Amino acid sequence: MAATMKTTVAVEDVNVTFEDQQKINKFARNTNRMTELKDEIEAKKKSLQNLQDASDDLMMFDDDSLLIPYQIGDVFISHTQEETQEMLEAAKEALEQEVKDLEARVSAIQQVLGDLKVQLYAKFGNNINLEADES
Repeated sequence: MAATMKTTVAVEDVNVTFEDQQKINKFARNTNRMTELKDEIEAKKKSLQNLQDASDDLMMFDDDSLLIPYQIGDVFISHTQEETQEMLEAAKEALEQEVKDLEARVSAIQQVLGDLKVQLYAKFGNNINLEADES
């Protein structure tokens, strides 16, 4: 028979003040918001790739006199190849700017989360888990 040794770790009692609870809640809200922003960034990057693919396909057309349908809202409007290419480029630039803005927001949230982690771990030590589950 194999004997197993169990060790117990002493968990110290730490009082959670109202301010501590506010910091924990702020950490949770920011973590959720950051996850949402990252998902939004991925969706916009996928849309950006779709626009790039459409632009590449459009360049393969030999006939410049073809009218290309371009979707605006729920309606398709026919444009020349050059106009459609310009509209695709404008849409790509707008999406790239949106991705940059979202990444800047994620970076700002990460800074806030880092500061909160330092403060909360300083008070609670190993009694609090602020690491994201990777499941």
